[in-house]
Amino acid sequence: MVKMVKIDRLLLCSCAKSMTIDAATAQKATEAAQVKTCNALCTTDMDIASAALAQEGTTLIACAQQRRLFEDLHAEIDGKGTLMTADIRDRAGWTAKGDAHPKQAALLAEAVLDRPNTPLRDMYSNGVCLILGDAATALPAAEQLCDTLSVTCLLSGPTDDIVPTDRYDVAQGSVTNATGAFTKFEVTVDGYAPLSPQGRGTATFGSPTNGAKSHCDIILDLSGADPLCPAPEKRDGYVRADPKNPAQVQTAIHQASHLIGEFDKPLYVRFDPSICAHSRASQTGCNRCLNVCPTGAITPNGDTVLIDPDICAGCGACASVCPSGAASYDTPPVEFLFARLRSLASAFKEAGGTAPVALFHDTTFGREMIQIAARFSKGLPAHVIPVDVANVESIGHAETLAALAVGFAGVTILTSPKSDRDVIEGQLELARAVMGGTGHDPSLVTLLDARDPEQFEDALYASAPDPLAIETILPLGNRRDVSRLSALALNGEPATIALPTGAPYGAIEIDTDTCTLCLACVSLCPVGALMDNPDKPQVTFQEAACLQCGICKSTCPENAITLKPQLNLENAALSPRMLNEEEPFDCISCGTPFGVKSTIDRIINQLKDKHPMFTASDNFKLIQMCDDCRVNAQYHQEGSPFKSADRPKTRTTQDYLDARKKH
Repeated sequence: MVKMVKIDRLLLCSCAKSMTIDAATAQKATEAAQVKTCNALCTTDMDIASAALAQEGTTLIACAQQRRLFEDLHAEIDGKGTLMTADIRDRAGWTAKGDAHPKQAALLAEAVLDRPNTPLRDMYSNGVCLILGDAATALPAAEQLCDTLSVTCLLSGPTDDIVPTDRYDVAQGSVTNATGAFTKFEVTVDGYAPLSPQGRGTATFGSPTNGAKSHCDIILDLSGADPLCPAPEKRDGYVRADPKNPAQVQTAIHQASHLIGEFDKPLYVRFDPSICAHSRASQTGCNRCLNVCPTGAITPNGDTVLIDPDICAGCGACASVCPSGAASYDTPPVEFLFARLRSLASAFKEAGGTAPVALFHDTTFGREMIQIAARFSKGLPAHVIPVDVANVESIGHAETLAALAVGFAGVTILTSPKSDRDVIEGQLELARAVMGGTGHDPSLVTLLDARDPEQFEDALYASAPDPLAIETILPLGNRRDVSRLSALALNGEPATIALPTGAPYGAIEIDTDTCTLCLACVSLCPVGALMDNPDKPQVTFQEAACLQCGICKSTCPENAITLKPQLNLENAALSPRMLNEEEPFDCISCGTPFGVKSTIDRIINQLKDKHPMFTASDNFKLIQMCDDCRVNAQYHQEGSPFKSADRPKTRTTQDYLDARKKH
């Protein structure tokens, strides 16, 4: 369970009376020991902030715009306590419709949740920078950067009138391949020819070499050609600009100049290869994460996949589509998001709200859209609660269903121009299928592509859903557990919901007429949804564990398996059920049960008196024996190649004495 931070003092500000605040609901939501209200905390009422920050304990100031001002004040007075801030103005207070106090209470309740620390890894850049482009663009960039970074210019196009310099290196060539990320780039160059520092007149270059390799920390691409990597805007250390746009070029140069020194690299995704369902025994199963990763950070690695944390940009798409939870978002963990959703919905209703709508948005485009709408237009409706996440691609069907099951009446996901819409739509399709299967309106889950504040506000103000008549849940467990629990809450009682093809939930059906119980499917099931019985030929199946990865289907030599996507909310789905069973065959020699009786009988019928080895012979009896008895029988057969000469009689002392007497 996520804990709440103990708040000793809560400071509320009406921002020059531009919004109304309610101390009672705010105090109840935060459980603060003291609450003070004012109208100008950042100016004329700053003494109130100074007095609060000078005391021990935690002070929560409900103003995010002036966070740095309060941080500087805290440092200036050498404050003894801890400072926290939260935005209830842009996200709640400035609104044209409705009482915003319940939403303010909800946002404050969320702010006091104890957020887990982000896993980090240290990275160090020596400032080795490779600049790509023609001489007219790359060389001026090198002049600006060479005093800060260690620069090499790789030029394309004409190179007349170049003057050698010792401030940076210059060469001709073209990059044919680039791998890695910030601090760990490796480039392959064809036609590599370094500039010769000798001679008079036009500069000359050495003999070109293909396949030259080099490493660098930063790539500044001013070539105007196709990017060297997928999703270039998400590749750390790869800075790119259009050489025809001087403003872009200067921005890129400025950005590259700061990429030297020590940095913290967030480890966005936690990966457990033991439950990855990518492949088993060369039979490919789940490729969902490989299909959605925009940066190429995920690659096949035998039966699992490999996630390169240096290339991973933290979009979270892999975690939202992973059916087993092998890839899970860790910045912060999904468990914290579930706790945020429950806290927001509960606090909103406890403060008098009725039907909140969750608005998922990113921390860049979405946050700016909300701020602009609040300051210059109508702002968010009072019933729309913003839920900021690093990237909206991380919001999958599990998070969407959980929001509804904890008390939200609707869910809207605001995309940005850089969002991968296909990933989000795929997850919303699955969430809508569950909504429809539970009898609720699938349109309660929407995708918003607004690109201006007016369009953004119009869409939000046009929607005001009624509360869902359900028993809310406490979302505990992994994403699969929460999805199932949420669907059960939305449906009200156990049922089976049909899902679209490719859904990560479902059953399998076995054609018992063609299944030989070879158990290949059991041996390769990555999550143990298919099980056998060591005492009897049986295949059992636990539906709640099935990922619909398809490995069992592609493995089956008889093509007897069919996938059936569905979400079974019955308790029976949590327990194994029989899919196929037969009587075992008893060994004719020792009586030990082995194999499948129908299979043994079928093999005998196909071979006896039809195959040379089984004609006028008792060889067919070998098929009716267990492994131990079969080996023993083959050994004692007449003419057996395994049989050697009789073992010599063991000589005793008496034998030696008798032989001595004869001599």
